[in-house]
Amino acid sequence: MPLCVFDIYDDGTTSVPEDSHLTGPARYRWWHYDMADPALEPWLAEHLPEIPAGALLQPETRPRCDEYEEGLILNLRGINLNEGQQADQMVSIRMWVTDAVVITVRMRRVFAIDELRTLATQNNAPRQPSAFLEALVSRLTARVQTEVARLADRTAFYETDLEDLSTPPPKDLPVTRRSTIKLERYLAPQRAALERLAQLDLPLVPDVDSMKLRELANRTAIVVEELDALQERIVTVQDEHDNQVAQRQARHGYVLSIAAAVFLPLGFLTGLFGVNVGGMPGVDDPRAFAILCLAMVGLAAIMLAVLKWLRWL
Repeated sequence: MPLCVFDIYDDGTTSVPEDSHLTGPARYRWWHYDMADPALEPWLAEHLPEIPAGALLQPETRPRCDEYEEGLILNLRGINLNEGQQADQMVSIRMWVTDAVVITVRMRRVFAIDELRTLATQNNAPRQPSAFLEALVSRLTARVQTEVARLADRTAFYETDLEDLSTPPPKDLPVTRRSTIKLERYLAPQRAALERLAQLDLPLVPDVDSMKLRELANRTAIVVEELDALQERIVTVQDEHDNQVAQRQARHGYVLSIAAAVFLPLGFLTGLFGVNVGGMPGVDDPRAFAILCLAMVGLAAIMLAVLKWLRWL
């Protein structure tokens, strides 16, 4: 059974059909299925040509827009807003669109489709298939823009943190970078699919809706460019944190090297005068220890002066 089916009329009002025909008496009929429905495959085989039926049943998809006879095979992606799932694990919607029918198939819940379903129950559905496409794409694009804006704000926060040299690298920096990469992976082909959709010369897509779709394709292109910029900014932030860590390590190693240079001759002296053999000078002189300590202090001062002269300090 479909998740929902509506006959949608020219004024946006709807009715729920009682028959199982592909089309109905209204302006167009909208069928919405879940991919897991066992009745979906035989229903598609009965009502659709082989190629669009197979496209709707594909388990793995990428955004696409292909013209087939008088209809469109369209796959789109949206932000995953399902509870407990990551936003960058984008949800897919598979579509077959003609002038008389719209078929949508999902694997996971798509909130943009749910909004259109709510509009249909309120007798305020998109009045023709091209308007349905425009309404769906605009909702998907708006959610993508919101998610990318959130990633941009987080990246700006990372950049601001760089002003404090004591701030450690953010733990979620790699997660943000992976999110931008995953989003661009799907949105780059989606931009191409939307551009192709806006350029199609079909009666299905009138000029007015074509202009709207072209604007949505442009907004998607801007999002993809923003994701490119975010990846570069995140890499720059990571490189800057790596440089700060390397500088701190070099500074600490430098201090240890200076300390080793100063105490190496002092350690030699203490080791030499610590041997337990006869003939050691000062064994019977009570002033010997004080003299040795003063000599070591003087030697340390000389070592520091030499290091200063060599500009190692």
